[in-house]
Amino acid sequence: MRKKSFVFHPLTRERWADFEALFGPRGACGGCWCMLWRLKRADFDRQKGDGNKRAMHALAAAGKTPGILAYHDGEPIGWCAVARRADYPALERSRVLKPIDDQPVWSISCLFVAKGWRSKGVSVALLKAAVEHVRHQGGKVVEGYPVEPRKTRMPDVFAWTGVPAAFRRAGFVEVARGSATRPIMRCESATGNRKVAKRTGRGSGRAARQR
Repeated sequence: MRKKSFVFHPLTRERWADFEALFGPRGACGGCWCMLWRLKRADFDRQKGDGNKRAMHALAAAGKTPGILAYHDGEPIGWCAVARRADYPALERSRVLKPIDDQPVWSISCLFVAKGWRSKGVSVALLKAAVEHVRHQGGKVVEGYPVEPRKTRMPDVFAWTGVPAAFRRAGFVEVARGSATRPIMRCESATGNRKVAKRTGRGSGRAARQR
């Protein structure tokens, strides 16, 4: 079987149509549009749906690059939200996922893969691409907050921050754990070669073709 090849691009104004097609009318899940961690909870709930969609579009239109898209044969099949930790107010409010040191980190807050592409290595590839993206932006430490499954298989709706196994395959290691099911995992890319941060502690897509 031919090895699947994926291509990755940052979300920009020009690629908004691809992001919109991938997320569908429900904004991936419940009108989220990947804004849950970027807003106060009351604001998020008030603007669920179109309001959150407009907020995400505004980020992309302003060149904020809120994440990266994965493509196969020109079709958008996956998404990874990655930004500086300070861009996610929800993290600042979290006791379980509080900072473990003073290092400036980039945070992976969401992974979304098209239904027909799940369990096919897209999440791992997206995580690796996110580390590369951060390196190109001058960042050195990438942090993720997966959920440890209590059973062998976790329903997809609960796995939107990823699972530890995928992060490990992408080169991340656990550096802390605020609860039984919420590890904090890191990968460091201080130079051109990715390296793991060990610490102690608990194609062109549819939008491009339209231009």
